Amino acid sequence: MLYSAYEMNRRMGAPVVAASEWTARALQSLPSPLGRTPGVRHMVAACDILANARPTHHRPAFGITTVPVGGREADVFERPALKTPFGTLLHFAKPSVTGQPRVLVVGPMSGHFTTLIRPTIRTLLSDHDVYVIDWHNARDIPVAHGAFGLDEYIEHVMQALRHLGPDTHVVAVCQPAVPVLAAVALLAAEDDPAQPASVTLMAGPIDTRINPNRVNTSATGKPIEWFERRVVDTVPGRYRGAGRRVYPGVVQLTAFMSMNPRRHLTAHARMYRDLVTGNAAAAATTRAFYDEYGAVMDVPAEFYLQTVQRIFQRHDLPLGRFTWRGRRVDPGAIRHTALLTVEGANDDICSPGQTEAAHRLCTGIPEERRRHHLQEKVGHYGVFSGSRWEAEVYPVVREFIASARDREQATSVG
Repeated sequence: MLYSAYEMNRRMGAPVVAASEWTARALQSLPSPLGRTPGVRHMVAACDILANARPTHHRPAFGITTVPVGGREADVFERPALKTPFGTLLHFAKPSVTGQPRVLVVGPMSGHFTTLIRPTIRTLLSDHDVYVIDWHNARDIPVAHGAFGLDEYIEHVMQALRHLGPDTHVVAVCQPAVPVLAAVALLAAEDDPAQPASVTLMAGPIDTRINPNRVNTSATGKPIEWFERRVVDTVPGRYRGAGRRVYPGVVQLTAFMSMNPRRHLTAHARMYRDLVTGNAAAAATTRAFYDEYGAVMDVPAEFYLQTVQRIFQRHDLPLGRFTWRGRRVDPGAIRHTALLTVEGANDDICSPGQTEAAHRLCTGIPEERRRHHLQEKVGHYGVFSGSRWEAEVYPVVREFIASARDREQATSVG
């Protein structure tokens, strides 16, 4: 019913969207001075916002073609290193740059494409050789490829680390903190040479019993059967993933926006004023954010439901009962991987303390190889994007990775 309602609403709204686009173009083509009158400018701004105020299911481009490296611009090329039906390991190659620490970035599978963490990737690229797991839209994955749950997510992370080899550094942004920590623990338990040199967990739900917020209480306030009945649906026949059970991206988008509707209304009102007054640069910045924010992907139902149940409701990892394919996962087995946790003091999605909890679980990591950073004056997204990420959080991450790399190289030489 969710998909049917969404599809019907999209079809019913299509004429309004088309009329708004046509009207905006027609008014913009009016000659001066008629086209510059206040009434026309207000009408153009209103039509422009209405024409673009809708979600899409198209993955935006990363659009990272150059990055500053050592005072010059280095060309960047996206190259697939591994590919499965559910995700592609992308290498942001810089052929003119060598010798940088190798970093695997793992982003969330939470209703948005991995391009949402483009700011994180772009910043890391100046000082690191970056690989990213680019998750695919479940709506486009045929059911013949099977289910995808937490076990498969963890397996993808381990597969990527084994492909990249020793001396890799992992950065988990938000939701994947638990599966990434589990993957590292499993590699450590096997003494696998692919164990990463360091793992950085950024604003991730390691233990949501700590300082619970609205996201946590909404997850624990209903049985898992409620989520399966109310927010999971079947992909319609017109898509490649027809028949696959998914958590639709539009549902996640609606949930995110409903958490702080005033903020989004204020942003759109500001964009409207910028369009009316001709402040094109400011309007373009807001538009770019919402174009990205509105690009949604469906999540496999198994992964969504298992995440809600095992991470947010049962707290399997902090209670020592998290398993992977029947095997118990013990973060205490990690001994050779350095650990950095990063949190935002104003985070209302992953509260302070929930990520830091990883240190209490990773008892095998020496104290000198651990660090926690609490960033003041930022919310959830400010941990990995924006001015404070650039100026205050990233230097901590960069220095931590460099220190872990130096320690690893010194150990191998010794």
